[in-house]
Amino acid sequence: METSFTVGNKTFLLDRDKAEAAFNAKRVINGRDSMAFNLLPLKYSWAYDLYRTMKVNHWEPEDIQMQQDIQHWKGTDITDNERWIIRMGIGYFSAAEGIVGDNIQHVVREMVTAPELKLVLGRHAHEENIHADSLLYMVSSLGINPHDCEAMFEQIPSILRKNEFVSGNSRSLRRDLDLTKTENKKLLARNIFLFGQCMEGTQFYGLFGMILSLYRQNKFPGIGQMFRYTLRDESNHIEVFRNLFMDLIEENKEIWTPEFREDLRNLMREAVALEKDFIRDCLPVNSVGLSLDEFLIYIDYIADRRLEGVGLEPLNAPIVNPLPWLAELMDIKKEQNFFEGKVTDYQKSSSLVTVPDDDL
Repeated sequence: METSFTVGNKTFLLDRDKAEAAFNAKRVINGRDSMAFNLLPLKYSWAYDLYRTMKVNHWEPEDIQMQQDIQHWKGTDITDNERWIIRMGIGYFSAAEGIVGDNIQHVVREMVTAPELKLVLGRHAHEENIHADSLLYMVSSLGINPHDCEAMFEQIPSILRKNEFVSGNSRSLRRDLDLTKTENKKLLARNIFLFGQCMEGTQFYGLFGMILSLYRQNKFPGIGQMFRYTLRDESNHIEVFRNLFMDLIEENKEIWTPEFREDLRNLMREAVALEKDFIRDCLPVNSVGLSLDEFLIYIDYIADRRLEGVGLEPLNAPIVNPLPWLAELMDIKKEQNFFEGKVTDYQKSSSLVTVPDDDL
């Protein structure tokens, strides 16, 4: 079917069938090869919707005041255990956020072919830059020696093992892969599951809970606020990778074998074991109102939610969320400025896109 447009003495013919064929050729991988970044017509509408959600949730670290955090850090009301949690948070995330962003840009975004998928992944990578910037802002505000941060993610064994768990996988995919081969499709799907559901979806949540527990006790309000915004971002990132994973499986059903499904469950099992070791290092004793056992159970709870979200069997019997208050901290449409009483709204639209409670 052709559509014609006449302007003056010129007539332009557009072949709609050809355009529809190009749309139908869109795929997560092995799709239409084109240098044109043509988003329309959208095939993966969820990707564009999440891109818009992420865009209106934009925030900048420098907009958050740190005076009270500095007073806490230098004062006598904060315990060494509480300072250690903050150090572990900064030490781990200062490496982890970069690993995630690097994998998006140099593995996943390079391999997907639909433009709208590249669009949302570009935004995802940009937000990882913001998170990394926020950690630098925390370090400089508190006056922490940046070499200590580097030493933590290179020398504390539980951090080193967590980072190597994901970075080794990412490095192994930085080569030309024939994505028409089933085994290579599995490698990409495994990478997307690893980073989306195991790392961002599970291994980030122990520290989120600890730091937000301090925030709940009116300690380190600036850092807590940045972690609230980061957690909201991460919830969107988990959904990006979950949808990407599910569409990749739907378009390549041959990879979804019982053996592959069990491989993914074992991958999550390893991620949970590494995270529990890390939590024990963050919280070597029950203190500052935090229970080690609750955080260990919470990781099991979160891991099972991630597995079920992609159609996999959980690792444990049904678990009740031991930290339900985390969901309450996600209502962040309007934030009271800590010192000037001004309302800060980090939305650039009239409505807030919040994270469903059952994601926490």
